[in-house]
Amino acid sequence: MADPADASAATSAASIPDEQIVVHLPDGIAVLDAGGTVRWANALFGQWCGCSAVVGRPFFACLGVATTPDDEVDRLTTAIAAGRPASGTLRSADGRYFDIKSSAGFPAADGPRVVVAVRDVTHTILEQQKRAAIHAAGQKLADLSPTELADMTVAERIELLKSNILHYSKDLLQFDVVEIRLLDRQTGRLEPLLAEGMQPAAEARILYARPEHNGVTGYVAATGHSYWCADTTKDPLYLEGCKGAKSSLTVPLMLHDQVIGTFNVESPEPNGFTATDLQFLEIFSRDVAAALNTLELLVAEKASTAAESIEAIHGAVALPVDDILNEAVGVMERYIGHDADVVERLQRILRNARDIKQVIQKVGEKMAPSSAHAQRRHGERREPLIGRRILVVDSDEQVRAAAHALLERYGCTVETARDGAEAASMVRGVGSDGYDVIISDIRLPDMSGYQLLLKLKEIVDPVPLVLMTGFGYDPGHSIVKARQAGIDLVLFKPFRIDQLLATVEKAVGRRTAAAGVVATPGPLPG
Repeated sequence: MADPADASAATSAASIPDEQIVVHLPDGIAVLDAGGTVRWANALFGQWCGCSAVVGRPFFACLGVATTPDDEVDRLTTAIAAGRPASGTLRSADGRYFDIKSSAGFPAADGPRVVVAVRDVTHTILEQQKRAAIHAAGQKLADLSPTELADMTVAERIELLKSNILHYSKDLLQFDVVEIRLLDRQTGRLEPLLAEGMQPAAEARILYARPEHNGVTGYVAATGHSYWCADTTKDPLYLEGCKGAKSSLTVPLMLHDQVIGTFNVESPEPNGFTATDLQFLEIFSRDVAAALNTLELLVAEKASTAAESIEAIHGAVALPVDDILNEAVGVMERYIGHDADVVERLQRILRNARDIKQVIQKVGEKMAPSSAHAQRRHGERREPLIGRRILVVDSDEQVRAAAHALLERYGCTVETARDGAEAASMVRGVGSDGYDVIISDIRLPDMSGYQLLLKLKEIVDPVPLVLMTGFGYDPGHSIVKARQAGIDLVLFKPFRIDQLLATVEKAVGRRTAAAGVVATPGPLPG
């Protein structure tokens, strides 16, 4: 049984003349002859053409589409003449875009006809073009050739990136007031990267990634959601940035689903932004985040490369410098009390030799930003070791080189000696406030580890000694004797780096406690 409502709807539709339906279609409708001349059109088609008298005029001329050779125009013209269905998008002389669909030809009393539906898609096309332009601009933000990368410092790259962001924000997005902040994950602070059109007080404002009491920027950073402030005078979250701003858009800078910062734009007009503006800003912000990440990777790479280069140089000179120190100390001991001028010159040699390592480190800091270098080393920081002076005594050159490489990575100043005599000379040369820890093998070419302990006790007491030995090897019972003398810190080879660090930290702690004060490491005396 038929539904009465369906029957009623069918009757109602049937009562509307076909011509009235065509006239009120949301598209422009035109009937063309085989030559492309308009034979009939609805009112909307005439409105889009800017002329009500379109009948008898060429179809493309009505739309303002140039008749000069054009592949798309030729294709549509050929299809209409042949009565084949076709579709395409054409641009008029005044910059409008029309989406065109033509039907198959059908016979009429005075010749074949074609129905063409026309829709003005200017807004859609322009949005697509702008979206593509925004993405293309975003791709160019940090796009540098290898030569440019090699020639530019990190600071110059940052300035170029900031300049590009501002350029595209103004010229492409039409945003005159811009502020970008980056999130410091350790502190939660939103640090200013760039600002244009903001008040100085707003630029200097301290903001955190928190949803309350940190303005719209803090809210966006905390939630990861964009915020559209249509009227700043009525929005409790808004904190004045641009003087007299009446509306704002703020979006998160997202990288791998994590907030790395915020991008804020403001307008002096209430409701100065649209949903399209928000969409464009979100698109651009993704590319900005990617560009900032690329820059950060470049900085990290530069820091890593610089640090590796410095470590390689430092490793190459560490043992030769130790040789200079050992020789100079030995010669100086023989001249003390005989020739003060020679002793003074030898002391200068000692100071200069020790400065070599510091100079290399300073060069490394100049090669890479200290912040990036510190970030790279953040996971390796052990505060009790920073600045501590370590003497390593071992006849094995590989052990001495490894001591430099491992301990200096954690901020220690390392010197080495090959035997007990050299070790004693080095300790005498630096005085009672010299080495924080002395690490010695129990079997040296000229004495045992215990004998070294007794020798050093004549120079400094207590002796901050750590003994090294292979498992089960102690023919002279150095470890037993040393323990009886109060030295119980022992490293059994081969030991892990964490065992070495923990043992050195324990020795440093004991020396500090024995001194009765919190020691502040100073430079080695010359």
